[in-house]
Amino acid sequence: MTNKVKNRTAKFTFKDLEKEFPDSDACLEWLKDYRWPDGIYCPICDKVTKHHRIQTRPCYKCDHCGHEVYPTAGTIFHKSTTPLKTWFDAMFWMATTRSGHSAKELQRRTGVTYKTAWRMFKQIRILLSEESPIFTGEVEADETYIGGKARGKRGRGADKKTAVVGVVERQGKVAVEVAPNVKRSTIVPFITSKVSRNAILYTDEFPSYDHFTRIGFNHKRIEHGAKIYVDGIVHTNNIEGFWSLIKRGITGVYHSVSPKYLQSYLNEYAFRYNHRNDEIPMFKVILNRI
Repeated sequence: MTNKVKNRTAKFTFKDLEKEFPDSDACLEWLKDYRWPDGIYCPICDKVTKHHRIQTRPCYKCDHCGHEVYPTAGTIFHKSTTPLKTWFDAMFWMATTRSGHSAKELQRRTGVTYKTAWRMFKQIRILLSEESPIFTGEVEADETYIGGKARGKRGRGADKKTAVVGVVERQGKVAVEVAPNVKRSTIVPFITSKVSRNAILYTDEFPSYDHFTRIGFNHKRIEHGAKIYVDGIVHTNNIEGFWSLIKRGITGVYHSVSPKYLQSYLNEYAFRYNHRNDEIPMFKVILNRI
């Protein structure tokens, strides 16, 4: 039996960031080249033409007709007065953490207002939302409740907390969603939309998972109620570890997250998990989604 070899992610340090993107001009030039790798198309001239930078604005002007294009248009930077360098720094910090960075920390590092810092991270999280593949291997499913430090019951049925359901493929990716509840009518459609019936599905004994064998899944269960947490290859340790990562991050970094924005934070943690073994540095992965 051979072990699966993980890809080695190329390093991209803060020193690399400062070298490649020393200021906002370098960031704008990169954005221009990324959006128009073959040159800027001028709709007035109806062809690719040479453009020059307008120093007083983040735009480039056609040398022939004077038509202006803004590389930031249609991106998360659109109409932002915050320097591009600050945006790129924020994306770098988002990519080089396991637990996340708070808006307060971004405010301290960059000098922007708290409102601006919060909005920047909110916009960056938009880039981290992605469709998950259909999982086909060994897949663990579980549900949890997230609610920061709100007081109330712990575990299933917790008061003032938000239900979250998730699946993770062993040595693969994760998919998580905010859910209205953890009833069978919620959990079954979520899992069947994410997991192939050719997969092996691992869950605990929660009654909402009773239905999966009857609808054709190869379903194996671990009896947590009997204090059994691993039985050979039957366990849900990977998805539970992911829940722990999220909860530690939210409690320790963000302190609390409202249900309205919780999905975007889940997307952030899922994105980092899903790209943890990419050969391309995670900062570049985020940058390439602009």
